[in-house]
Amino acid sequence: METELFIAGKWVPASAGGRFDVHDPATGDVIASVADGGEADAIAAVDAAAAAGAGWAATAPRVRSEVLRRAFELMTERAAELARLISLENGKALTDAKGEVTYAAEFFRWFAEEAVRADGAIATAPSGANRILVTRQPVGVCVLVTPWNFPAAMATRKIGPALAAGCTVILKPASDTPLTALAMAAILAEAGVPEGVVNVLPSRSSGRVVSAMLRDPRVRKLSFTGSTEVGRILLAQAADNVVNTSMELGGNAPFVVFADADLDAAVDGAMIAKMRNGGEACTAANRFFVEAPVAGQFARKLAQRMSALVVGPGTDEKTQVGPLVNEDTVAKVDSLVKGALDGGAEAVTGGSRPDGPGFYYPPTVLTGVPADAPILREEIFGPVAPIVAFTGEEEAVRLANDTEYGLVAYVYTQDLARGLRVSEAIEAGMVGLNRGLVSDPAAPFGGVKQSGIGREGGHEGLLEYLESKYIAVNW
Repeated sequence: METELFIAGKWVPASAGGRFDVHDPATGDVIASVADGGEADAIAAVDAAAAAGAGWAATAPRVRSEVLRRAFELMTERAAELARLISLENGKALTDAKGEVTYAAEFFRWFAEEAVRADGAIATAPSGANRILVTRQPVGVCVLVTPWNFPAAMATRKIGPALAAGCTVILKPASDTPLTALAMAAILAEAGVPEGVVNVLPSRSSGRVVSAMLRDPRVRKLSFTGSTEVGRILLAQAADNVVNTSMELGGNAPFVVFADADLDAAVDGAMIAKMRNGGEACTAANRFFVEAPVAGQFARKLAQRMSALVVGPGTDEKTQVGPLVNEDTVAKVDSLVKGALDGGAEAVTGGSRPDGPGFYYPPTVLTGVPADAPILREEIFGPVAPIVAFTGEEEAVRLANDTEYGLVAYVYTQDLARGLRVSEAIEAGMVGLNRGLVSDPAAPFGGVKQSGIGREGGHEGLLEYLESKYIAVNW
């Protein structure tokens, strides 16, 4: 297990010699000590990325493609090992971790294919005076900042398109889950990524090291996944040097169930949308709006499924719901649930934090949630499903849009016209229509409003790391 910084193709200690501990969320025990990068290390990583930039940009697209393809193969070969590492430092159930590794590897395969498709354009100017030639060029040195909830997938979703486009990168992983990012660095090096093209900088001083890199004029791209609050700060800092930004920020996903929906299918979808990664996902269904005639039946069916889930250490093969990532997260979930209960909501199942070690919270279903409850306003990031009854399509859309966020929404109905109409009316970058999972490497992932800027995945994901150059030419 690598625990040093990865800069210019080498494993190096932090310049100041600092280290920090990584904990197992199931027990609170220390599982590793990792080099704690500082501002000097951040600039060293930018030095390495800048030095490698011209060579990697000039590398043939097919060569870049084959490197990413090899990284996909290595991840696939080591899926069990990577999944266990994710469960150990993140806490998610091993089944979820295995799913993440598969999903994460697919970004390398998808962008291996996209690397040879950075197409331009040629046209005749409307006046006929000249040709309009458009080419694509890599944006340059990229700073990639990833969260703890999907430590492999969030890294590959950014590294894949950046490398495919010909960019070099510095990855700053979340300090709760740096081990997976370091494992990814080792895989990419083995896959043939040249020295300096990928650098990984674990640090407990995230704000300082990212700020230091954004102040460096050689950094031309910031891709951040995390909270809207931190995203606002980074956007302000990126403005000083007019750095190209991609922001995948918070979510508050509505899950809308109409009375004509197939309730069993809706519950199946809810279990995926809510319980993927134990609810610790920006795409997690956060607010359940169910048409009044079926609200009680839906709540009972969902509670029956939720209460049957096995809670335990993520590394246990029998576990279906692991611990949350840290004390702050479980304390927030507990506070949101208590607030809803104090306001008049009822817990159909769960609803209180268990005693004992580890950062556990039981799968919980709440009904009768007050409209002004904080649990409907904030991202829960835990295994809690608050249910609100609605009457009619107009109210459903109004409730769904009553948030500053707009990442993803879920809609269940057997009326296709209604489903498409509501999908268009809901203010979200993505909609799962009769489907509880929207994430796909081949699709553009991203939100509107305060859920972010730009898209990851699909062909759009590649374009985020390319600049269009227009050449006016006669021949």
